[in-house]
Amino acid sequence: TQFRTNYSLFMPLYDYIYGTMDESTDTLYEKTLERGDDIVDVVHLTHLTTPESIYHLRIGLASFASYPFAYRWFMRLLWPFTSLSMIFTLFYARLFVAERNSFNKLNLQSWVIPRYNLQYLLKWRKEAINNMIEKAILEADKKGVKVLSLGLMNQGEELNRNGEVYIHNHPDMKVRLVDGSRLAAAVVINSVPKATTSVVMTGNLTKVAYTIASALCQRGVQVSTLRLDEYEKIRSCVPQECRDHLVYLTSEALSSNKVWLVGEGTTREEQEKATKGTLFIPFSQFPLKQLRRDCIYHTTPALIVPKSLVNVHSCENWLPRKAMSATRVAGILHALEGWEMHECGTSLLLSDLDQVWEACLSHGFQPLLLPHH
Repeated sequence: TQFRTNYSLFMPLYDYIYGTMDESTDTLYEKTLERGDDIVDVVHLTHLTTPESIYHLRIGLASFASYPFAYRWFMRLLWPFTSLSMIFTLFYARLFVAERNSFNKLNLQSWVIPRYNLQYLLKWRKEAINNMIEKAILEADKKGVKVLSLGLMNQGEELNRNGEVYIHNHPDMKVRLVDGSRLAAAVVINSVPKATTSVVMTGNLTKVAYTIASALCQRGVQVSTLRLDEYEKIRSCVPQECRDHLVYLTSEALSSNKVWLVGEGTTREEQEKATKGTLFIPFSQFPLKQLRRDCIYHTTPALIVPKSLVNVHSCENWLPRKAMSATRVAGILHALEGWEMHECGTSLLLSDLDQVWEACLSHGFQPLLLPHH
């Protein structure tokens, strides 16, 4: 009975102009604003990466967000708007909701901190960013959120000891913090081809890297490092009975290693040392720059989501469609399994890797296939 009114449903400006405005529009709008807060079970706390990444959010350009993030030529034309958004985020200190999903009766949200990678690297910004993360955690706790996963650089060891700082500051909070390191390590380990007997590990070492190295050594896989300091750091974390599987490798002995586990800080020179056909598997939050056309590059730790996970219309950063980072999945898994402990901090949980991987697969999450070469 009202088909001749409100032709522009979500922006009725033209209905105001041309007199097709429905009389109940204002009342309906006011009632919508009066509804209570959404009930949220799991929150994934992430942040902007590059200045152009703001267009990749669903609130930016929806068509652009439906593809993995990559820098494109037309972004140069948008630079005036990009500059304005950068200035805006300098003064805007409130997080915002970027995405809402649901899965198995769980309500999921992604919250974005309006800060960029570069700002996380500045020492004088460390305290301010930590305060924003802490405020987000307390807000989630107040809203009754069960689990909050710390995405990208929100879980840095130097920033907050992988989230341990917040647990120490607020021991009575009910929301459980997850850094996703167990699942990320499990994803990388299960991305290594089954017949592999030796791998090379290089790049900036993290909690995930130590976990992977220790687990592989325990399984009889030889882990080789290119840097002496990396060798000594990993050796201190590997159980004593497995240290024979950890090797400091010289450049001449690289030809037999076709699988490299890489983190941020992997140099061009190190990539050039790899033999043709090498598989690079990142254990870092950010992807490795692809410099070799004769090698294969896997994605950062991630999983394909089940079809029953609703409202997944945009890509998460550089990941392909229907894929989520291991950190984000870890928060969902934590809530599904009803685990009560926090999953963050500097301690390694080697004994639980198989458990978390099997739980992940049982809920319908699947590993990403190796890219075609």
